[in-house]
This record gives sequence, C-alpha cells and structure tokens, in this order.
Amino acid sequence: MTITVVLADDQALVRAGFRVLLETEDGFDVVGEAGDGAQAVALAAEHKPDIVVMDVRMPGTDGLEATRRITADPALADVKVLVLTTFDVDEYVYEALRSGASGFLLKDTEPVELLRALRVVAAGEALLAPTVTRRLISEFVGRPEHRRIDTAAVKEITDREREVLGLVAGGLSNDEIAAQLVISTATARTHVSRIMTKIGARDRAQLVVLAYESGLVTARRH
Repeated sequence: MTITVVLADDQALVRAGFRVLLETEDGFDVVGEAGDGAQAVALAAEHKPDIVVMDVRMPGTDGLEATRRITADPALADVKVLVLTTFDVDEYVYEALRSGASGFLLKDTEPVELLRALRVVAAGEALLAPTVTRRLISEFVGRPEHRRIDTAAVKEITDREREVLGLVAGGLSNDEIAAQLVISTATARTHVSRIMTKIGARDRAQLVVLAYESGLVTARRH
C-alpha cells in the first residue's frame, strides 16, 4: 500500500530533500508541499494524505496551530501528523503531541529512521520510542497547567488497563504488549481502544501524553 504524504516546511530545500528521499523509496507518494501551516491544513483537506510531515516553526500559521486544526477536523480523522523539529526539547512539540500529533522526530534523524517513522505512523502506531519524546513528557507534564484530564475518566480505568497503559507509554506495540502479558494481540488492541475511549485520546501518542498528565503513568527523567 502506498503511503501518501504532505510535506510542510518553510524551507524549500528541506522539502526538496524529503521529497527526493520519499520518491526514491517504494511505497511513498508526496502529494503536496506547504510553506506554512495554513497551506498544510488546506492541502490536508484537499488530498487527505496518510501523513502530514509538519515543521514546528513556520511563518504565519505555525506547525502547532496547523496540527490542532487538522486533528480537530472530523473530516481529517484519518490524517496523521508527524512533527519534525530542530529542537530536542521544545514545549511546542509537546503541545503538538497533546493536540493529536502521532509523534515527532528531530530534523537530523537519519533517512532510514524517517522512513521507518512514516511507516510506523501510517500503520496506526505512535512514534513514542525516541528518548527525546520521553524527555519532553518528563520536562513538561509535571506542570499544573498541563493537568487537564477529567479525573472521573481516570477512575474508570481498571487495574488491567493501567498495566496495559504503562506498556503503551513505554513504546510497546500491541504485539509486544500481548507477548508480555501473555494475551492475544486482539485482546491487547481491545484494551488500548477502550482506554483511548475512556480518556478521550485521538491516537496512541495523545493517549500517552494524557496518561502522564493524569498521573496514571509516572514520568521518569533521563
């Protein structure tokens, strides 16, 4: 299956580099390029790509606001956002994850890792494994202004679901969770789906952010 991609970055050379990388790799199709967030939102609405690769800092509408608009639009529910940044600790990136981005990478990530990340996100998983993601969560999640989750929703989480959520927060896939808990992959998937519904998370990345915010998972500093 071909993964369709929109590239959003205010630097034309960066977009060109990503385009060349993706177009020389089987299974990818770049369907649009945007120089700012507003264009990215418009292209997402027009093409409904599998993934928008989104820069954070762009003139006009930045990547954070563009991510919010895309993830808040029910018509774009199947569009994933993968944030790229030059900053390894950036509160804007954390807010992008809160807003529904499926993960983020640094711009100096090796090409093979970018391709892997796109495949992971397109498959419906969240890109949560990089240490920098955990650093962001650890850095910002403890601040009172970030604890916005409904405490009633937290109380509905069962002990088993807490266990599953801890593994999701550790970056484990459904298959890996199933192997660790000695359950079927379908059962692991069901647990994750139920937790997302209870907490009100759009996808696995937002689920993990909300889990840290609620205290269901404890952030560790690295």
